[in-house]
Amino acid sequence: MRIDSHHHFWRYSPEAYAWISPEMRVLRRDFGPADLKALLDEHGIDGAISVQARADEADNDFLLAHAADHAWILGVVGWLDLAAPDAAEKVARFADRPKAVGLREVLQGMDERDYCLREDFNRGLAALHDFGLVYDLLIHADQLPAAIACVDRHPGQAFVLDHIAKPTIGGPGGVDPDWARSIRELARRENVVCKLSGMVTEVIPSLADWDPDLLGPFFDVVLEAFGPQRLLYGSDWPACLLRGEYADWFLCVEHWIGGLSPEERAAILGGNAQRAYLA
Repeated sequence: MRIDSHHHFWRYSPEAYAWISPEMRVLRRDFGPADLKALLDEHGIDGAISVQARADEADNDFLLAHAADHAWILGVVGWLDLAAPDAAEKVARFADRPKAVGLREVLQGMDERDYCLREDFNRGLAALHDFGLVYDLLIHADQLPAAIACVDRHPGQAFVLDHIAKPTIGGPGGVDPDWARSIRELARRENVVCKLSGMVTEVIPSLADWDPDLLGPFFDVVLEAFGPQRLLYGSDWPACLLRGEYADWFLCVEHWIGGLSPEERAAILGGNAQRAYLA
């Protein structure tokens, strides 16, 4: 089974999605299941994992309702305030809902860059393991050291690193050695897998275009670090539309993995997501 492990739906309003700036005109509209299903069918993808796009429990209801209506939406990664005093109770209620598979916090946007090391946050995060929920790490490259320390507090918890930790791509220095070093260190934790997603939106704005060769060195780092059995294809649609079409990213990933074995390609394009979220 081929699975897109990372996409979003939303019913757009400026108030609900304040992170979508006026410059992001292509994203300032509704995106729903019918829009995505046509793209999945075009590329032979059987199912998808929906991921929260705003820090609001109402988004969980919105995504889970879509999942209930469409068999091909295989799971939902939602949002809860894990630092709240009643986080454990809310995690339990969320986990009881059909197709609830994981949670994430928008750590990348936190002023407190090591927010994931807060004691209250970690108390809430600890509750996920008892219910078999995955935790998605949404961070920027500068937050990798804190994320590693957080993962080490929860050796039995399954983690998914979103968007290869969003390194800057296309700068004059190439691959940041600090990012690469931290990726390799994080990958030493067997309870962490990594999504091949969200990379095109990290290409510096001054570069009008990107191609697989520009992004390839970053793919090489995560492939060497995690191996083909711990990488997951994800489109980050519709956010990817800021720098290209769905097909552009899918074909880019297919190009990168073309030299791997059929079994390894199948793992990246779906088998690993099935194990991470649905096993």
